[in-house]
Amino acid sequence: MGRVVAAAVYSAGKKITNITLDEGSAWAAKPGHFVWIGLEEPSTQELTNLQRQFDLHELAIEDAMEKHSRPKLETFGDALFIVTYSPVRKDGKLQFIETHIFAGKGYIITARNGHSASYAHVRQRCEARPILLEHGEDFVLYAILDFVIENYQPVGEAIHAEIDELERNVLCSALNERDIQNLHSLRRDVLRLRRYAAPMVEISEELQRLDFPFIDKNMSPYFRDVQIHVTRQMEDLATLADIASQTIEIGVLLEASRQSVVQRKFAAWAAILAFPTAVAGIYGMNFENMPELTWHYGYFLVLGFIGVGCTALWASFKRSGWL
Repeated sequence: MGRVVAAAVYSAGKKITNITLDEGSAWAAKPGHFVWIGLEEPSTQELTNLQRQFDLHELAIEDAMEKHSRPKLETFGDALFIVTYSPVRKDGKLQFIETHIFAGKGYIITARNGHSASYAHVRQRCEARPILLEHGEDFVLYAILDFVIENYQPVGEAIHAEIDELERNVLCSALNERDIQNLHSLRRDVLRLRRYAAPMVEISEELQRLDFPFIDKNMSPYFRDVQIHVTRQMEDLATLADIASQTIEIGVLLEASRQSVVQRKFAAWAAILAFPTAVAGIYGMNFENMPELTWHYGYFLVLGFIGVGCTALWASFKRSGWL
């Protein structure tokens, strides 16, 4: 069985009373009243009960019993069915909680399929603004959608902070495999956030165009406000995705640069060591008639020549930045 988080009836911008599920349709039928019901993981029986009371379309109920891949808005006569997703990030793992919204004349019903941020905050905000709540169902619908979009911001900020930390680490030290995996995971989470947020632009645009008995044309600026919030979130998420990608690229470039420095040092020392090796190799051939073999000071001269040559090579590589 699901859980009834809250169920109340409102009129003239004020809460009248709490109700049970079975009382919803009677209150919704009263002029100037509407009911706001919030459910968590509702059962088939509860959805069927609501369908019977509020004459919900059977396709909307079938939709509510399925899992969807992205947010959407569908119309059934004079009623709306909206699918939204709220991001929840716990222990570095991102998941999306699906919420179904049924909206029509005299009722707003939300069915949450998981543990996301409580919609009690939305209810408290609305009840604290009676002048706006007096608009009725359409204002509540706006408040719910706006709250869903707000949930993306703290998740995005947390991911941004982690990407910034990894970016600082990349600039200070070598990029290891774990850093690359973390960056890739964060970038994937950002792309998932964008994927679930993007359809909300279309939903808010459609709500501005729809002509429904319970949606006042004066509410269009509020739905446009939702659209603006979503657009800003999309821009922020696009920036985050770019930062994550650039951090990986910078890390790879810095690592390549560090390896190049090491390779240059190895090459420089190899060249310095190759000089005495070459000289010693020539004088180590032990031919009987080689010149200078009987010279009394030949050994010291060759050592001096090797020392001067190695010093000259070292100074040259030092000036060129190879050592």
